[in-house]
Amino acid sequence: MIATRKGNPRNIKTWDDLVKPGVSVISPNPISSGGARWNTMAAYGAESNKGADAAAGLAYLNRLFPQIAVQDTSARASLQTFISGKGDAMIAYENDAIFAQQNGQPLDYTVPDSTILIENPVAVTSNSPHPTQAKAFLDFLYTPTAQKIYAQNGYRPIVPGTDIGKQSFPTPSNLFTIADLGGWTKVTSDFFDAKTGSVTAIEQRLGVPTTTTTPKASATP
Repeated sequence: MIATRKGNPRNIKTWDDLVKPGVSVISPNPISSGGARWNTMAAYGAESNKGADAAAGLAYLNRLFPQIAVQDTSARASLQTFISGKGDAMIAYENDAIFAQQNGQPLDYTVPDSTILIENPVAVTSNSPHPTQAKAFLDFLYTPTAQKIYAQNGYRPIVPGTDIGKQSFPTPSNLFTIADLGGWTKVTSDFFDAKTGSVTAIEQRLGVPTTTTTPKASATP
């Protein structure tokens, strides 16, 4: 999803619009943010025809990342940065934009024709201390009541016929998943590996930190 200022004054509607001269983009750092990795793979998948043209996808990322003005540590932090007035556009979760609109923030958003579907798995763990209750909750998630709650909070329901109220969810014509790009194990190795990842290399060329550090323990007397 691409968020813009209210009224979309820069007329930003597509992935290609994000790399036009002078467009300032907000997206988190993919080293620290899972949301940033989804953003990156959405852009890559769209521009590479779901990975069929890897060179085109990587060429696009090499154009996109220099346009990113602020790389926060998380998707929610990027939302706060954008709301504060920085950037012309923000790549983010669809539900974050809906959340912002529901809370009176002046922004619009566009779902590109080609983008990624985030599928969040859910399961009862084999060592659950309360398997019966966990299974009951899992079953509840697929009921009309729960699915409507999802929709009200900006998440796309997956049960056909769910009452989504006033919320709308545009259907992209070319929706793909992480599986279409090889799955997260392959994607993490190819794009985000600390030494050999293609996105890591882009960030290093831009001077963006690509390592995370663990703060040392401290104490006060």
